Amino acid sequence: MSLGRVLTAMVTPFDAAGQVDHARAAELALKLVAEGSDGLVVSGTTGESPTLTKDEKIALFGTIKRAVGNRASVVAGTGSYATAETISLTQAAEAAGVDGILVISPYYNKPNQAGLKAHFSAVAAATSLPVILYNHPGRTGVTIEAPLMAELAKVPNIIAVKDSSGSLDLVTAFRLKCPSDFLIYSGDDPLTLQYLATGGYGVISVTSHVAGLEVKAMIEAWLRGDHAEALRLHLATYELSKALFCAPSPAPTKAALAKLGFPVGGVRLPLVEMTTAELEPLYRVLDARSPVNA
Repeated sequence: MSLGRVLTAMVTPFDAAGQVDHARAAELALKLVAEGSDGLVVSGTTGESPTLTKDEKIALFGTIKRAVGNRASVVAGTGSYATAETISLTQAAEAAGVDGILVISPYYNKPNQAGLKAHFSAVAAATSLPVILYNHPGRTGVTIEAPLMAELAKVPNIIAVKDSSGSLDLVTAFRLKCPSDFLIYSGDDPLTLQYLATGGYGVISVTSHVAGLEVKAMIEAWLRGDHAEALRLHLATYELSKALFCAPSPAPTKAALAKLGFPVGGVRLPLVEMTTAELEPLYRVLDARSPVNA
């Protein structure tokens, strides 16, 4: 089962009072789908999930699914450091009509491999939805190692991993040990082409907020064997992908959208707005971009 090759880790729009702007979120979802996204990840880290309440997340899942209908998949970020809480939100997301869930490794309490196995297995057993695991050692302090990934890949509805380890060695080990139909998504836009070359399937992207057609075209070029074109598109979006993380995410992505004429509000504390000095390199990259034929 596939939820698409280009999934955008969508920012959450806020209004002037700092509340979730559902109308703008629906508009953004439609914009992203029109610009190449096969699916949308709602309430992931880029969506500021740590500062959204459970009720806000559930309402947002419904808003985005109603907006895109069957035109794109909607994947709900439901993971937390508590298994019971993750299961509760996962079941609420399923009731809201989403197409899949993204589950981060528990963070801060840092379970071992046995704990990770028990956690992910319990969540998968509590839903009929396809599950994408999220391996991000830099944010969680723990790694889903390749032997465990191979075990989890045997669970029928655990279909994929979003990997943000940045380790092509680890991705290669995943590909060696997991079934061929287990999907590996790049969780880092600057490494998507390398992930494809190492057996990856697609990307859960931030860059696609700004260059969605190019991200999709790069993957399509790779799939049809036009590796020179895939490299051209990778290089054309590389500096943008790096610039969108020049400050704590998603502040740069929200600033980029505002500069490009699609404001989505600010960020919630403990994140803060970018300074003029921080904005300068981001704006420089945006101003230097020219349309790339996709």
